[in-house]
Order: sequence, then C-alpha cells, then structure tokens
Amino acid sequence: MAEWRVYLSGEIHTDWRERIVDGTEKAGLPVTFSAPVTDHGASDDCGVAILGSEPDPVWHDRKGAQVNAIRTRTLIEKADIVVVRFGEKYRQWNAAFDAGYAAALRKSLIILHPAEHRHPLKEVDAAADAVAETPEQVVAILNYVINGTLPDRAAIAAE
Repeated sequence: MAEWRVYLSGEIHTDWRERIVDGTEKAGLPVTFSAPVTDHGASDDCGVAILGSEPDPVWHDRKGAQVNAIRTRTLIEKADIVVVRFGEKYRQWNAAFDAGYAAALRKSLIILHPAEHRHPLKEVDAAADAVAETPEQVVAILNYVINGTLPDRAAIAAE
C-alpha cells in the first residue's frame, strides 16, 4: 500500500497534531506527516536569525514569513491531503492562507475547527472536501479514504 502524505497546518497551541498522528499509528495507516515549524519563537525569528537583524518589526516579520513560506509551499505542494486546524482561542491567518493555497492547488482539503466557527469559516469550509470538529474525525476520514473502512460510530462518539 502506498504512503499517503498529509500536511498538518494551523494552530500550534493544542495537541491536535499528536492526536491525529497517534490515531493513524494505532489504525496502522500508511501516512507520513509534515507540518510547519511549530516552535513559535523559531518560526517568528528564523528570518533574522539566519539573514540578519531588522530594527523595524515589519521587516523582522517579513523575513521570517518568507523563510517559512519556503517550507510551507514545498510541503503543501508535495502533500496528498492537507488538514487545516482553526483553534478556539487564536485567529490563524496563516492557516486561512494555507487552506486557500491548498484549494488553489486542488489538494484534498480537510478543515478542522470547533462548531462555533462554522459561520466565520463558511467560505473556507465551502472549499474543503470535508469539515471535521475533532482530530478523531480526521483519523476516521483518513482511515475511510485509505482503506474504505467505516468507523465504529460508538468509538468515535466516545472520543
């Protein structure tokens, strides 16, 4: 069975990535994951750490964004499926950009967010192939598309 490449984009403040990785490992799914750099400080400061300091915060951020974009664009382009998580607390503008980029590339796209974000994310959701509310639902989607196996509904409801 071929390896599926899944890119995990979005908020970095919760354990959603680990839950998806653990769930796919437990299910024995042939998935390789990639993601942006999730160390917030490293992501913010990579440009100036590598290319030199900037006194203006705008250019500090711009250098970091440009260096991070190399990774993000490359990994999204290589992915079979892109999962984009919008968290409860923070606005993830970069996640919205990643979702749009993946949609423009016609990548299979799974959006993950809590129910209360349905309205503000309606356009993003409309571009997705699936919209999930829990990491366990994402694992069930991956299991279905890879193996054609439906989950035990009771098991998903319990998680």
